[in-house]
Amino acid sequence: MRKLLFIFVLYLGLTPYVSSAAPTLETAQRQVDRLRTVAAEKFEAANDATIRIRSLERETAALEQQEAKLQKELQAANRALAQLAIAEYKSSGFGETFGLLFSSDPTKYLSDAGTLDVISRNYAKKQREFATTKLKVEASQFVISDRTTLLKAERIKLNREVAQAQSALAKAEKILKTLKREDRERLARLEAERENKILDESKKYAASYKGDNTRGSIALKYALKQVGDVYVWAAAGPTKWDCSGLTMRAFQQAGVSLPHSSRIQVKYGKSVSFSAVKPGDLLFFGNPISHVSIYMGGGKMVQAPRPGKRVEVITFTKRFGAKPFVAARRL
Repeated sequence: MRKLLFIFVLYLGLTPYVSSAAPTLETAQRQVDRLRTVAAEKFEAANDATIRIRSLERETAALEQQEAKLQKELQAANRALAQLAIAEYKSSGFGETFGLLFSSDPTKYLSDAGTLDVISRNYAKKQREFATTKLKVEASQFVISDRTTLLKAERIKLNREVAQAQSALAKAEKILKTLKREDRERLARLEAERENKILDESKKYAASYKGDNTRGSIALKYALKQVGDVYVWAAAGPTKWDCSGLTMRAFQQAGVSLPHSSRIQVKYGKSVSFSAVKPGDLLFFGNPISHVSIYMGGGKMVQAPRPGKRVEVITFTKRFGAKPFVAARRL
């Protein structure tokens, strides 16, 4: 009977309702981990957009100051031009010129005519200066308009990346809520056990590193001291970090200034091949780049990976999850 009803529903062109069973614990954990990783990728893209916004804001502010200065120069040139125009009009008026022609003092006539010529030349010069300043003002206004458009686009991108990251985290929570209470508790215990095991191993690796006084080693020592701190987007210490926030602050201790973005950090230093990495080298993953860590030697790297995890030491391979290794840089 149930089979006949199912066929009848299909015949009518309706979609039969099929109850969606809750995912298994293993499947749920994989989905949650994947969504948290997606969130980290989006947050790192947001870091990149934030830096571009700040740069554009600084450029726009400088341009606006320059444009304000040019406006003052234009107003001054306009006033000077007006004054010269009045002076020229007074000097070249018909009545005054007629009087000069029949003047009984030729020297005065020539003197006044010379003055008229000087005024005319000054007026022409001021006209050119006014025209040049006006062009500069118009060019400055055009550039400001262009920067404003870019700023608007970057802010839209930032909001989109953050929204997508938050959406991924919300989906992860939704998956967890589909589980029975006892299953959620068990999954939380398993995740805590997994993370505590990683933490214990990470602390041992961190304690074993000696290093030297090179920039990379100083940065690495600092990063290893943060093992166990939680991941938080856009955080750069002292107890919360995202991936590029950790590497930025670590190298700051070594006197190297880096931006808070893995996509920009990859432009610093010199390129190093996968097989030639040394402790303190920055490692970049993802296409486009969305993660950065620091190599510590012995096939290990230290990182702040994603929401739900802590700063850790893990094995360095040619892939970090689904993200391929794309570059290493030595500072």
